[in-house]
Amino acid sequence: MTPDDVQILEHEIPFQGYYRMETFRLRHRLFAGGWSEPMHREMLERGHAVGVVLYDPDLDTLVLIEQFRIGAFAACQTPWLPEGSSPWLVEIVAGIIDEGETPEAVAKREAVEEAGCEITKLEFVCRFLVTPGVSSEMILLYVGRIDASNVGGIHGLDHEHEDIRVIAAPVPEVFRWLDQGRIINATALVGLQWFRANHEDLRARWRKTSSP
Repeated sequence: MTPDDVQILEHEIPFQGYYRMETFRLRHRLFAGGWSEPMHREMLERGHAVGVVLYDPDLDTLVLIEQFRIGAFAACQTPWLPEGSSPWLVEIVAGIIDEGETPEAVAKREAVEEAGCEITKLEFVCRFLVTPGVSSEMILLYVGRIDASNVGGIHGLDHEHEDIRVIAAPVPEVFRWLDQGRIINATALVGLQWFRANHEDLRARWRKTSSP
């Protein structure tokens, strides 16, 4: 199946703010042949983003961030998160791709803004759709080499109301957090599980050079 196997019958934009809500009336081809009945779908358009796992191979340390998330706050009111869960999430650095920006530029900009880190080497990992049932958002995931020897403190942009705590943690400790279920942000889970599978190879390669 391709996009050509979808017919858009109606398309409207009922809300345009920081995000955009779009509604569709459509039909699509069926696996068994023919076409589906017309259906109504709503989609949140919030742009696309970059996530970057920040890693110091010399110290074998990962740099993560922690900040408040309104979605996590709402989820804490449901029975699906354990009692005592926090709306402050441990995450990897991430940010929206602005018009005219490359994903690599976003990774480097967000590393400075959110964690006070300069990326000296950057490698593409993968791309994935976050919640394709309701949103078009795609994450482009990278891993970045940084110097974690002096990181820490509170970062973020005041005009975006960011209050971001930087966490530098040894790799084995972060792996324990994964096993304990402490990290529940989807982008962080994808990035850190990839890192776990590629940790030894990445460290061996990156300890040999510090060039960009």
